[in-house]
Amino acid sequence: MTSLPRRNGILLHPTSLPGAHGCGDLGPAAYHFVDWLRSAGQTLWQVLPLGSVGPGNSPYISPSAFAGNELLIDLGQLRDLGWLSEADLRPLPVFPADRVDYDASRRYRLPRLRQAAKRFVERRDAAQNAAFARFCSAASGWLDDYALFMALDRAHGGDGRMWQDWPATLARRQADALRAAQAEHADEIAFWKFCQWRFAEQWAAVKRYANSHRIEIVGDLPIFVAAHSADVWANPGLFDLDLQGRPRVVAGVPPDYFSATGQRWGNPLYRWSAHAAEGYRWWVARMRQTMSLCDVVRIDHFRGFESFWEIPAGAETAIDGEWRPGPGEAVFTAMRRELGDSQGRLPIIAEDLGIITPEVNALRLAIGLPGMRILQFAFDGDARNPYLPHNYDANTVVYTGTHDNDTTRGWWESLGHPEQAYVRAYLGVEAEADSEMHWQLIRLACASVAALCIIPMQDVLGLDSAHRMNEPSQSEGSWEWRFSWQQVADGHARRLADLARLYGRRQG
Repeated sequence: MTSLPRRNGILLHPTSLPGAHGCGDLGPAAYHFVDWLRSAGQTLWQVLPLGSVGPGNSPYISPSAFAGNELLIDLGQLRDLGWLSEADLRPLPVFPADRVDYDASRRYRLPRLRQAAKRFVERRDAAQNAAFARFCSAASGWLDDYALFMALDRAHGGDGRMWQDWPATLARRQADALRAAQAEHADEIAFWKFCQWRFAEQWAAVKRYANSHRIEIVGDLPIFVAAHSADVWANPGLFDLDLQGRPRVVAGVPPDYFSATGQRWGNPLYRWSAHAAEGYRWWVARMRQTMSLCDVVRIDHFRGFESFWEIPAGAETAIDGEWRPGPGEAVFTAMRRELGDSQGRLPIIAEDLGIITPEVNALRLAIGLPGMRILQFAFDGDARNPYLPHNYDANTVVYTGTHDNDTTRGWWESLGHPEQAYVRAYLGVEAEADSEMHWQLIRLACASVAALCIIPMQDVLGLDSAHRMNEPSQSEGSWEWRFSWQQVADGHARRLADLARLYGRRQG
């Protein structure tokens, strides 16, 4: 991506949308949000990974790198199709309005999704059955393994059991055992395929609506996948596993801004030699699926393609890891060949945060990808800080903060007096501006030369630390934030639209 137009947008995951069924979804609130983005002069909607959530409810630890999150399926649309009744949607529990209670949402939504799947089968509508069959055929490269994995996990998982703890014939994917399981769990397999069909249809409709309003979707592709996933179970040779199929080493990052002991993510690492031997086919398929869901792809932890932090699986923290070489440009060459435009370009943003070496920068520039700059990282008193706007180049995406950061208001309130004084001096404002420091940073981001400017919704609303999306050092309590339309004043959209116009980011 080069010569990017000046554009701006909002970071908000669909689970954070308002809604009646315990979790933001792809129903009316998603369309209302698109309308609001348009009124605010925004042309980008950035989301987090759209897959099912895993341990700690993280969308970055999903049971599939290809499948969508069944909790995002709007039950109202299933009712409108005749697969649920009004009575099926009752009784409606009292869900918290300001956060997602994932367990309560699952208890409510999954039985109703099962009821809808059952009615779909019973009605035997020829056109609907044909559409379902077309979807299953088109997605079979990943859907068959995913649906079987989910069915087997329901039958043999629970209580922290991983797929390696299933009966050995299933864990090792012996052909006879898989055929028997497919027959035994046919209904359950069909249910998970039904959920993926409905997610795909509903998300495609939301994306079409956004695109028709000249708003593009910025998606998110985590570099690593979950150990307990259909991806690892179905492709063990592509991952660095021991003889029992468990990760020999795991992913993470060394000590950094977020944690003094680093971050031990626990994802299995890739056997890059095996990926190279197959021409990076799995990676091309994964990127193709992600590109079908969005217009631009943010690759999380881009630096892992140059080198990655390898941690012994038995280590409790990330301190005792070591850097190992990644695949470099080769994986992107394969993607460009299969998925690039007429000039071989890919619509990708490189998340190049953390410990970034000259080699990582060289790789990003060789591929031609924009990097990221976070304003909350900028104010350490050094005028050479690469996150300060006067050090940007145009091929950049600027954020006040990301899903991993505190909200800007929370960040500001956590600073000491000397740091706050430096921020005011850089912005050229007095202490009277402190109460709207989030708007000061939003303005700074919009005014920068960075081609793309994306602001978390929490910062638009001026919310404090209680509303942050994720705290990387914490395993519980993250990913739950939701907003309500009552929090959104008319002035929010107007101010954003004014900044977009003032700094040349309004398109059309």
